[in-house]
Amino acid sequence: MDQIIVTGNGPLKGEIPIAGAKNACLTLMPATLLTDQPLTLTNAPRLSDIRTMTALLGSLGAEVASLQEGQVLALSSHAMTSHRAEYDIVRKMRASILVLGPMLARDGVAEVSLPGGCAIGARPVDLHLRALEAMGATLDLCEGYVHAKAPSGGLKGAVFEFPVVSVGATENALMAATLARGTTVLKNAAREPEIVDLARCLRAMGAQIEGEGTGTIIIHGVQALHGATHPVVTDRIELGTYMLAPAMCGGEVELLGGRIELLAAFCEKLDEAGISVEETPRGLKVARKNGRVRAVNVRTEPFPGFPTDLQAQFMALMCTADGTSVLEETIFENRFMHAPELTRMGAQIEVHGGHATVTGVESLRGAPVMATDLRASVSLILAGMAAQGTTTVSRVYHLDRGYEHVVRKLRGVGAHIERVKEEAA
Repeated sequence: MDQIIVTGNGPLKGEIPIAGAKNACLTLMPATLLTDQPLTLTNAPRLSDIRTMTALLGSLGAEVASLQEGQVLALSSHAMTSHRAEYDIVRKMRASILVLGPMLARDGVAEVSLPGGCAIGARPVDLHLRALEAMGATLDLCEGYVHAKAPSGGLKGAVFEFPVVSVGATENALMAATLARGTTVLKNAAREPEIVDLARCLRAMGAQIEGEGTGTIIIHGVQALHGATHPVVTDRIELGTYMLAPAMCGGEVELLGGRIELLAAFCEKLDEAGISVEETPRGLKVARKNGRVRAVNVRTEPFPGFPTDLQAQFMALMCTADGTSVLEETIFENRFMHAPELTRMGAQIEVHGGHATVTGVESLRGAPVMATDLRASVSLILAGMAAQGTTTVSRVYHLDRGYEHVVRKLRGVGAHIERVKEEAA
C-alpha cells in the first residue's frame, strides 16, 4: 500500500493544470446507455473512479476506449448484453447508480446493486427511485438489488419535486426523462455545474432540455438520442483544492482552466480569510495577501453554496488561521473524520455533531496520519505542506479516485512531496 510523504518547505510558485471534473465525467459516461450511437468525451480525468465506471459499462456490453493517454473516452452502447449492474463493481463507487435511469429509459428494464463509495454517511438512493417511480417505473428491492421495469410503451413524463436537493437523483431523473413520453418537470433540482454540463451533453445528443442551472428543469422527451462529442467541464473541487495550497503555504500559483463562477461562494470565503484570487486569461491566480490567514466561518450547502467536497481542505486552512472558526456540515454526516488526524498534527479542533470549532495555531507539526476518505486524503497533504517537519499520509488509495497526478502537480509548484511504498511491518 502506498504512502505520501510531505515536508513543509515554504512558499509555492508556478502553475497547475486543472483536469476535467470527476463527478461530471462519471455522470456523462452512463449517458452512452441512452443511445446506440457513439459518444465521445474530451478533457476526461485519469482516475480510478473512471476506470471503475469503464468496467461497469463494459459489464453491460458497452464499449469504452481510452484515447490520448486517457483524456478522451470513446463510448458506444450499440450492443448491450446485460441490464444487470453487479455488486462486485457497483460497491466500489456510488456513481454506479447512475446507470439505472438510462437503462430503464432506453430498454425498459434494469437491475442495479445498491452502491458503495466513501464512508461519509448513508447517502440513500431513495430519491433516485422516487423520481423514476413518478415516471411510471415499477421498482422492487430484492437481495441488495433494485429491480426496475418501465410501463408498456416506456417511461412517461411527470412532475416531480425533490424533497431535498440531490445531485445524483437529479442526474438520474434528467437522463431518464430524455426518452420518456411527454414532458417531465423536475422541481427543487440540483444546480451544480455538473448538472449543467450533463444537460449540455444530452442536448448535443438531441435531448430537449431547458432550465438547467436553476431549481426547475424541464425535459421534453424524444424518441431517440444520437451520438455527440462533448468536453468535460473543469473540476471545481480539484480547482478549489489547489487554490488552498498557496493559501496555506504562501506564494502564488496560477490554476489553468479555473473560473470564479465555478466556486463563487468558496472564493468569497478565501477573500474573507485574506487570500487574493485574480482571474487571468488562462485561469485563476491565487496568493496569500499579507501575513497569517484570518479565521472565517463556513456552512456547506448545495450549489451555489460552499461545497461539501471542499470542507475538509478548508478545515486544514483554518487550522493555522488567526482566531476561531466554525465549520458546519449540512450535506453528509460523518464528514469530520479528518479532524482527529489533523489534531495529531497539533490542530485544535472540537467536533459536536455537524459542527467543528477550529482554533487556529501558529503552525502545524508533521506527523504520521491516516486518510479516511477522498477529500480527507488531500486535506492531510495540504496540512503537511504547511507544517513544520515531515508528514506521512497512509491509505492514500482514496486519493486516486479524485486527483490525477497529485504528486507531480504539487512538485511542479515547489512542494516537497513523494509517493512511496509502505514498508512491511
